[in-house]
Amino acid sequence: MALSSVRNATPFAHELVCTKAVSNSDGTPGTSSSPHVVCFGELLIDFVPTVNGVSLAEASAFKKAPGGAPANVAVGIARLGGSSAFIGKVGDDEFGYMLADILKENNVNNQGLLFDAHARTALAFVTLRNDGEREFMFYRNPSADMLLEEKELDLDLIRKAKIFHHGSISLITEPCKTAHIAAAKAAKDAGVLISYDPNLRLPLWSSADDARDGILSIWETADVIKISEEEVSFLTKGEDPYDDSVIKKLMHPNLKLLLVTEGPEGCRYYSKEFNGRVGGLKVNAVDTTGAGDAFVAGILSQLSVDFSLLQDEGRLKEALKFANVCGALTVTERGAIPALPTRQQVVDALTKVVA
Repeated sequence: MALSSVRNATPFAHELVCTKAVSNSDGTPGTSSSPHVVCFGELLIDFVPTVNGVSLAEASAFKKAPGGAPANVAVGIARLGGSSAFIGKVGDDEFGYMLADILKENNVNNQGLLFDAHARTALAFVTLRNDGEREFMFYRNPSADMLLEEKELDLDLIRKAKIFHHGSISLITEPCKTAHIAAAKAAKDAGVLISYDPNLRLPLWSSADDARDGILSIWETADVIKISEEEVSFLTKGEDPYDDSVIKKLMHPNLKLLLVTEGPEGCRYYSKEFNGRVGGLKVNAVDTTGAGDAFVAGILSQLSVDFSLLQDEGRLKEALKFANVCGALTVTERGAIPALPTRQQVVDALTKVVA
């Protein structure tokens, strides 16, 4: 359902949708009609237990936290002073309007956000182990994000971007799969840099083979790819994620940069010209939700204003050090979007980073 058809669905809907931000909280210019980074995919509510180390059944209370990997990246970029937009669909319900408002409050252009009257906003219940790592239970049968159609896309917003960022969740079912592929093609045809974080969520796929095939189906269209150690093992069917020769199998001829995140250890980077490692910031992890998205926001916020980072190893390493700190700070609080850092917080923490 197109956005215009649900504007009056609730008394306050008109106050929350399609509002472009004009400035960031620190007074710097905010999003405009042509945001630098357009993020496509899911926007949902994570319910995170208020204590770690318990099962979902044992948890006595949950914190409601806005999330969804592409939306996390969009908010992360805006928090860092960058320019971002989000394209996706939520339910025509209280959670959907709450999420629309959160994008607006965080200076994310949400003109590509749609509401669906026939499906609810997606929910995810997240179990936190004692080490802050997670297990997921999703409620999307179907959820609104799965129902985005190609004809509803704001292609102009996509074509005017510098970077188009997406994941793999919206490749799982139709009609969102077709919309996703069309959005990425519009970006590619317009010369927009394509950023891809597969963000593997195995329970959402019908099988491991389908997940692998789906993730790899758009692999060679990406210019920049970010994956975790676990995703390297998954995509290579169990090969060693620390072996450079294994990583290089995942390179494709047009790939400009492949990033492998290693949690508190930092990340590795691979391009045609160079490869190496950048150390991370050790922190006490409370909830790792959104850490990878914060990392992506950290690097894309810098790439969007200076593509030459891709050719300069020294400056790329500095940018990745910044991105590592973005990820580290995010794990110190519960939830994804609530924990995403500001630029000043990252700058302050950079003094503690191991080179």
